[in-house]
Amino acid sequence: MSATSPAAVVVLAAGEGTRMKSKTPKVLHEISGRSLVGHVVAAARELDPQHLVVVVGHASEQVTAHLNAGDAVRTAFQAEQNGTGHAVRMGLEELGGNVEGTVIVVCGDTPLLSGGTLGVLAATHAADANAVTVLSAEVPDSTGYGRIVRDPATGAVTEIVEHKDATDEQRAIREINSGVFAFDGRLLGDALGKVRTDNSQGEEYLTDVLSILREAGHRVGASVAGDHREILGINNRLQLAEARRLLNERLLERAMLAGVTVVDPASTLIDATVTYERDAVVHPGTQLLGATHLAEDSEVGPNSRIENTAVGAGARVDNSVTLSAEIGAGALVGPYAYLRPGTRLGTKAKAGTYVEMKNATIGEGTKVPHLSYVGDATIGDHTNIGAASVFVNYDGVAKHHTTIGSHCRTGSDNMFVAPVTVGDGVYTAAGSVITKDVPAGSLAVARGQQRNIEGWVARKRPGSAAAQAAQASSQETDGQS
Repeated sequence: MSATSPAAVVVLAAGEGTRMKSKTPKVLHEISGRSLVGHVVAAARELDPQHLVVVVGHASEQVTAHLNAGDAVRTAFQAEQNGTGHAVRMGLEELGGNVEGTVIVVCGDTPLLSGGTLGVLAATHAADANAVTVLSAEVPDSTGYGRIVRDPATGAVTEIVEHKDATDEQRAIREINSGVFAFDGRLLGDALGKVRTDNSQGEEYLTDVLSILREAGHRVGASVAGDHREILGINNRLQLAEARRLLNERLLERAMLAGVTVVDPASTLIDATVTYERDAVVHPGTQLLGATHLAEDSEVGPNSRIENTAVGAGARVDNSVTLSAEIGAGALVGPYAYLRPGTRLGTKAKAGTYVEMKNATIGEGTKVPHLSYVGDATIGDHTNIGAASVFVNYDGVAKHHTTIGSHCRTGSDNMFVAPVTVGDGVYTAAGSVITKDVPAGSLAVARGQQRNIEGWVARKRPGSAAAQAAQASSQETDGQS
């Protein structure tokens, strides 16, 4: 922990979010590779707090399971949603009551809120020795928001006035309340016990803590967010889409400033969990999702979906879909390839046009150029798989493995019926169905002998176009002899 690290961060995520009109709890809707609450938790962790607790309520089991799917997150249960003050009180009770030090309270539906902005809030709170510091923002249109009213002499916050209660002069104020606060933990715990419920909603409002502490002679200050868009909360699908657009722009900007070429940012999507190295190139219509990594000089797109995939240095992915795959340095994928989970392409390997791979390890320099399916297989180095080959891995009950060695040349239209092993340096004839192991250095031929039945068309299809063409060809040949 640093000197300004808070003692605790409390994330409020108990609401249902009825305006989303969804069976999914609002805070679990996803943008840019994380749930809404996942983005907030990630920002909070950047502060390195001593404690982090998420207050859950609606669909608590589902939300808790989601939070614990990665690094475990401590949760507090708010059985009845009795207001924001009540929710914070539940969070503090989970931490054992009063907390010594700074307590930051954030909303679980603000995915654009950054760790940097929260860090400035914590630093401002400490530097100004405030009892409460409000994260505020200056917005182009403050209609509907609570206004921050300051003391002209000291800059301290004297009150937060809701729009409906504001005077004309107060409505002209563009600095608004975000609903994110930094508190002195000891004072917060004491003030929450004094919050009343004699309001129209019959709830405990967290904002009442500000007036309680101010009336007790404590200072209330504000920290202005550098970008007002960071405080945007999500209440419906329109706002969800807008937040996704804004976050995507931020993430692409970060990538480009780090040395990635994004040819058309307007048609490119990137998740917050994607990593990259300099001189990677992303072409239009490409989605970079999950734990994807682009190594130096790699090139992906156009029109590609790259998900949970490591793309090696200098590799190329063109018009393809890759899911949980590893693409080696200098490897080529596509166009129109489909790499499914467990695929590992070696250095300078190739998965070409209309090739599908699944749970397959492809050796260095090995090529599967055209129209093939490779599933549950290991292929050695510098082997070439002929066009229209199928690795027949499923017998209707279980999946089986195929192994093909290095420096092999397999013919077009081959079927490898697993389990089967093909040794190093093997050649297989076109049209073969390989059902038995092939020793190293062999030629495998597994197809029926060709048989030509002359005159069949004239006898079986008399008068047809084929018969007429054959007759004309025969007459032409006779005339030339």
